[in-house]
Amino acid sequence: MDIQKAFVKDNDMASIRCPKCEIVKDIDVGKFRNNKHTLKTRCRCGYVFAIALEFRKHYRKPTNLEGIYTLTGPPSNGGGRMQIQNISRSGVGFTISGLHNIHVGQKASLSFTLDNKKQTKIVKEVIIRTIRENAIGCEFLDQGDLGKDLGFYLRP
Repeated sequence: MDIQKAFVKDNDMASIRCPKCEIVKDIDVGKFRNNKHTLKTRCRCGYVFAIALEFRKHYRKPTNLEGIYTLTGPPSNGGGRMQIQNISRSGVGFTISGLHNIHVGQKASLSFTLDNKKQTKIVKEVIIRTIRENAIGCEFLDQGDLGKDLGFYLRP
């Protein structure tokens, strides 16, 4: 079954395009915001396909970048190597190996190099927002100062 990704706008509307006949329809998906994110739908042409709803504010770029994290806000001990799995205008998701003492709400400094032509070195201050075993989700503390190279890197 085909799975189409649909980005949800601020007004909870998503534009759905049938992969067979390419008819586009705007639908209200607000009732699914904190719930189900993949829906099975049938187009008026009869074709059945799945829709993966994307409620994020910013495009998330999949990556495989190595870097270093250092915990900076209470408690501020620890750090190590990380693998950045994805990055957006508002934050990053990374994984680490082994045991860790990272907690939601802690602050950290991330240092990594983009895989662009310039090999741009990025240093960003973040706050930890989610932890799922060794997968850590962070939000940039200063989202207004993304930087030209990182902004260009994140263009879809």
